[in-house]
Amino acid sequence: MLSGRTRGPHHRANRPATNASGAIPDVVPALPRDNARARNLPWRTALQWLRLGWSDLWTNPVPSLLYGVGVYAISTLLVWALFLFNYEYALFPALAGFMVIGPIIASGLYEKSRILEAGGHPTYLRMLLVRPRSEYQAWFMGVLLLGLMLLWLRAAVLIWALFFGIVPFPGTDEIVPMLFTTSTGWSLLLVGGLVGALFAAFSFSISVFAMPMLLAERTDALTAMGLSVALVWNNLPAMLAWGLIVLTLFLASLATGFIGLIIVFPMLGHGTWHAYRAIRGAEH
Repeated sequence: MLSGRTRGPHHRANRPATNASGAIPDVVPALPRDNARARNLPWRTALQWLRLGWSDLWTNPVPSLLYGVGVYAISTLLVWALFLFNYEYALFPALAGFMVIGPIIASGLYEKSRILEAGGHPTYLRMLLVRPRSEYQAWFMGVLLLGLMLLWLRAAVLIWALFFGIVPFPGTDEIVPMLFTTSTGWSLLLVGGLVGALFAAFSFSISVFAMPMLLAERTDALTAMGLSVALVWNNLPAMLAWGLIVLTLFLASLATGFIGLIIVFPMLGHGTWHAYRAIRGAEH
């Protein structure tokens, strides 16, 4: 058996420290740490991102304008196809769903802003043939956002059925009076707007930084989405302002029959890249 003298120093090192009265001292709380993902940016920073997006648009403007023309052409073609195949009941949900998949479509615009930031010369071909550093994870992210859009379309159909029953769609010439001149229509607009706002807020938070992140960094889609939500939440004033700007300009583009997308969509895509650089760049 070891004597107390033999095991004394080692034995004392493993015993908890005590104060003069022999009691274990209270645990001292950890010192507060700064939030690593909070940039403390005012809401007006969103206006600066918009100005930087405008600047990138008109720096070598042809690729960005061609990109905007492509988005306008595809949007017009999809709306025409909905009416051609009698799917006009999906028009309003599809327009709202455009906000969900917008970050996927804007990948080429992020690439142009990244090239300009690096001092390179962007071309339309390089914007179309983007090679994300995360490789197939960017495609996986695109599939997830497309699935979210399909889920929103299904939810919109269910909301319609809850208020008007399982009846054929009356057509666009009758739907507007039904929605805006009846109590059922107003209720549908209220509930549908709230549900659509939840989908839009969720898709905005998971994708606004995730797609630029997958383009510029080597990470996976789920990690990028989680980081995107964290960055949005910890920089809420600036991100709420940016989301409001995106929504307002998108609605203004719809009022012009999608023509406004030729300018608005590239400007917002470039501005989103600068939002990513301002908030994620300092951390990465």
